Amino acid sequence: MAGCNCGSGEKTNLIYACSGAANTGLLADQVARALMKDNAGDMTCLAAMGAGLSGFIASAEGADSNIVIDGCPVACGKQIFEKLGLKYRHFITTDFGVQKNKTAITGEVIEDVKNAIREVICNGG
Repeated sequence: MAGCNCGSGEKTNLIYACSGAANTGLLADQVARALMKDNAGDMTCLAAMGAGLSGFIASAEGADSNIVIDGCPVACGKQIFEKLGLKYRHFITTDFGVQKNKTAITGEVIEDVKNAIREVICNGG
């Protein structure tokens, strides 16, 4: 699995993204894919977690860090992890100045949110 090579060694980050119907869900998905491309972790299936699929849950239990990126404060991803009793780090795209159903999701917006989340997961910022 991909990890975060951030100076102190490799760690396994699994990344889960909301892919909801709003622009903020699209952003969460695109940021997760960009983080994976940057080797900050491996993207995996949030829907499989919600469905309670044992292999996905076992992978989450074995990860060093589970990164959940929700599109909005409804926080479906966070609720899934709380119901399963799993540890996670949580981000919401609207916390980065993105307005639900208003902000255009451009390459610049994806890059800005990706960089902010990467800073936290890789450097503890």
